[in-house]
Amino acid sequence: MSKTLAEKILSRTSGRDVRAGDLAIVPVSRVMVHDSVIDAVMAGLRDLGKERVWDKAKVCVFVDHAAPAPTPVVADSHRVLREWVRAQKIPTFYDAGEGVCHQIMVEEGYCEPGTVIVGSDSHSNSYGAVGAFGAGMGATDVAVALALGRTWLRVPDSIKVSFTGTLRKGITMKDAIMRVVREIGTDGARYACVEFHGVGDLPQGDRITLTGMTTEMGAKAGIVVGTPEAPDWLWPDPGAAYLREVTIDLTTLEPQIAVPPRVDQVIDVSAAIGQPVDIVFLGSCTNGRLVDMQQAASVLRGRRIDPRVRLEVVPASRRQFELAMQDGTMQILSAAGAVIGSSGCGPCLGRTGGVLAGEEVCLSTANRNYRGRMGSPNANIYLGSPFVAAVAALTGVIDDPRAYLESSDRDFDALVERRRAERGDRGAAS
Repeated sequence: MSKTLAEKILSRTSGRDVRAGDLAIVPVSRVMVHDSVIDAVMAGLRDLGKERVWDKAKVCVFVDHAAPAPTPVVADSHRVLREWVRAQKIPTFYDAGEGVCHQIMVEEGYCEPGTVIVGSDSHSNSYGAVGAFGAGMGATDVAVALALGRTWLRVPDSIKVSFTGTLRKGITMKDAIMRVVREIGTDGARYACVEFHGVGDLPQGDRITLTGMTTEMGAKAGIVVGTPEAPDWLWPDPGAAYLREVTIDLTTLEPQIAVPPRVDQVIDVSAAIGQPVDIVFLGSCTNGRLVDMQQAASVLRGRRIDPRVRLEVVPASRRQFELAMQDGTMQILSAAGAVIGSSGCGPCLGRTGGVLAGEEVCLSTANRNYRGRMGSPNANIYLGSPFVAAVAALTGVIDDPRAYLESSDRDFDALVERRRAERGDRGAAS
């Protein structure tokens, strides 16, 4: 009987034939833990009577969610985490400023295709970018995995998402995944595995964008089919059964905007043109890589952001930051007026690095826009691509980036001035 990727991986790792709906006990190839939940994870280990992790070489620990520490309470928690890492003699430890856990897990090769990886963060689905079954779990389940080196799962049903055609200028895979969320909804893939077909040859960063945002559909995992890292056996069988199939034509795709307060409340950018913004965030595990910063820099090169707007740029990892320094991208963003934050989660979850005030409007390249996500529950967050973010920083309003990318310098500057004038005094920070 034909199998989906999830069924293949969980059958192979559990050592028996399993299908959607079956329960499986599987070994984990890695366990990822970050600073936000370390206290609860350590308590879980103590409750299990375990003083040591099962294999220190297979544990990855990160300080990224509230880093550098914004308060004395958080600083104390980080100190306890560092002491625990030293006591456990865990070699794979990334302290504040090194980057977002998910970005580093993939770019440093900690995600083995065809294996099961669990993490203490809901966006652990990101590891499917290289063909792993990555799943986020709560502190207790992560503690069990740390103690025993295995976990249990109900084998998920799968949803097949196929991409056809080619992206046009100014359109990105962030637009593509937001279009998928628009189709499926925030709970349409609840406990499912989302398989992405037709994009296995995409750059690794684009694949992380796709798989990481499957979390926003309620998915247990997200896996890209046919990646360069995947072994020969890691393909879904012809005739595999899917809960649902969705096809997205990249050739006709428009820039997408998620309207607050729901990530699945997605519209074409044409329906949001002129919406004032006060702050723009470029970063996160979704869009904090070199290519994302390069896209923003292509819009901002030689220009200054609207004086009524704050632009915060937070690279997804130190490697991405250094690459952006080497090719001049970071200098372009800084010269445009951006505030550059240390590599990590930054303001994405509203704990550090520039939280939102009440009534402020943010255009974010991150993955969530519910009330209170980035600070005040009275702030509003729109989600978009790096191109859309750069234009918003430059003009003070949401606009279609293609009009700028396809314009002469004279027409570009005239359009910027027109949009700034049309905004007038609107906006919380005005």
